[in-house]
Amino acid sequence: MSELLIEIGTEELPAIPLLKELPNIEKKWQNILDEYHLMSEFEFYYTPRRLVFFHKNFHQKQEDTTAEFIGAPKNIAFKEGKLTPAGEAFLEKAGIKENELEFKEIKGKEVLYYQKTLTGKNSIEILGEMINKFLKSLNFGKSMRWGDHSFEFIRAIRNIACVLGDQLVEFEIFGVKSSKKTFVHRSVSYNFFPFQNIKEYFQILENNFIILDPKKREEKILNEFKELETKYNITISEDKELLAEVVAITEYPKALFGSFDKAFLEIPNEVIITSMRENQRYFAVFNNNELSNHFIVVSNAVCEDYSKIIHGNERVLRARLSDAMFFYQNDLQKGLEPKKLKKIVYLENLGTMSDKSSREIELAKILCEFLKNNDFEKISKAIYYAKADLTTQMVYEFTDLQGIIGGYYAAKMGLEQEICLAIKEQYLPNSEKSDLPSTEFSSIVALANKFDTLLGLFSIGKIPSGTKDPYALRRAANGILKIFLKLNKNFDINAFLEKALKNYQNFNLQILKDFIFERIYTFYDLNPSFIKAVLVSKNSDIISIDESIKALAKISQKSNFGDYFSTFKRLANIAQKTTNTIDESLFVEAEKKLYIAFKESLKALTIEEKLNKLFALKPEIDAFFEAVMINDKDEKLKNNRQALVFSIYQEFLKIADIKELSL
Repeated sequence: MSELLIEIGTEELPAIPLLKELPNIEKKWQNILDEYHLMSEFEFYYTPRRLVFFHKNFHQKQEDTTAEFIGAPKNIAFKEGKLTPAGEAFLEKAGIKENELEFKEIKGKEVLYYQKTLTGKNSIEILGEMINKFLKSLNFGKSMRWGDHSFEFIRAIRNIACVLGDQLVEFEIFGVKSSKKTFVHRSVSYNFFPFQNIKEYFQILENNFIILDPKKREEKILNEFKELETKYNITISEDKELLAEVVAITEYPKALFGSFDKAFLEIPNEVIITSMRENQRYFAVFNNNELSNHFIVVSNAVCEDYSKIIHGNERVLRARLSDAMFFYQNDLQKGLEPKKLKKIVYLENLGTMSDKSSREIELAKILCEFLKNNDFEKISKAIYYAKADLTTQMVYEFTDLQGIIGGYYAAKMGLEQEICLAIKEQYLPNSEKSDLPSTEFSSIVALANKFDTLLGLFSIGKIPSGTKDPYALRRAANGILKIFLKLNKNFDINAFLEKALKNYQNFNLQILKDFIFERIYTFYDLNPSFIKAVLVSKNSDIISIDESIKALAKISQKSNFGDYFSTFKRLANIAQKTTNTIDESLFVEAEKKLYIAFKESLKALTIEEKLNKLFALKPEIDAFFEAVMINDKDEKLKNNRQALVFSIYQEFLKIADIKELSL
């Protein structure tokens, strides 16, 4: 066993593609190690200019392995005592001669068989091949070529160090020969630094301002954040995504405190924060929960005096915020102008953004009817203004802030607070962890937007397929379900869609219904058959569906559920649809007891209570199966018993179809 160091030195790696591939990098190297029978534990590090693997104990040689070859049956491999093409192909595959052939009986047939030991190679002979294969397996999205080379990588590879023990592993890939050298922080030197062994490699980096471990870089940043918070009595915004990005673009991070003119605080907070975050990777600063005219920049420079770096960043931010202030003040002079939406095309065959707003108002009217909400007039006004910020300079510059900007402008115009809030929240939820609309008023505006998007796109055939979903329709469907769950009000989605369809080109509405309800599978960490059982019941009220799934999941946790399930699965399989009514006068004692207990279960007030009472019928059902024959020769008894069984099954079916459950 020896230490192994691999460093792939590159030009600066772009943070976002690197972070997206990051979860796969270690797995892909593990796969290569497994493929070459050289599995061993390792540590992985990265900076913007290098990917590094370090094995404390690496095998000097592959393990010997056994290869087993199985070929065609003997009677097919040989004809008239001579090898057929199938037999010759086996010899070639196994790398043997005819006199080395063996036979083995497998599954009752005598087949061609050969087993041989493959001697492992020295690691130093194959590491170059392994690294080449690993690098080609990485997927960062876009790649580039450099020089006269035909190969591609996310950025140009400038250096490859590969040392096993103290010995250089020599090879050439991507136009670069392996060597015992590395580069240090650009603030120190642009030259390569040679090293003799792995210990010296780590010392060179540490002595020249390279923090190789991303966790240590993050720790340094957070510690400096705490120091700045204490020094200036501020709170720095928590932003895990931005922090990860900053860690990925620095080798020796330094958190610095900068300022901007207080006059810029007139601009909406979201604009300032977005401008700082997206354009400059600055962290916002708060004082007593109010946005402050300060920011935190994480520098990658190494110097004694950081004042010039701070001033430089302040100058850049001043220019950006000046532009934002100009857009903001210009927009306020004009206000929101919904009529301009007639000039913005939404989608071909779906008209303009003005047409979309009109359809949303019609949907909101139906939503208000279904939800028994009396605020339609104000809701329609909110929708009328909701998309108008798309015509503003501010949204043109900061597209992610559409809706939010409209909410601010609506407030400046003196529109009611409910309307301003609904405009601001119209696109919520806009991500998996996003907030939901905070009021029912805002929820109806958001639902109208999402339902129109789904109905409109499905009506013109823009239906997601596979992983492709360019219009984020899955997110829209998820949002609809989440909003209704939060509202906690009964709402028949199927009935709503059927009534709403009149404003769209006719299409198979069942496809959209299925699309929306399929999203429910992602809401629960549960045996999928439980969710399917509930959905098969054809209940289209999301609150009832949610209660049914949770009730079924809860009762399934009981230790004796398996026994109960067997009984009711039998009942479900026996049940046949019938229009016969139940005649109590034909009951024997076991039937009477079952029927009385069944009628008692119908008094349940909640889905969970009803399900518990139905499952509690097990003793009576078992006694019923024991005492009577359902398919009795007497036609009246047969029909009556079938009616009883079907009635019980029907009550289950209102919650879930037991036939669909699999344990």
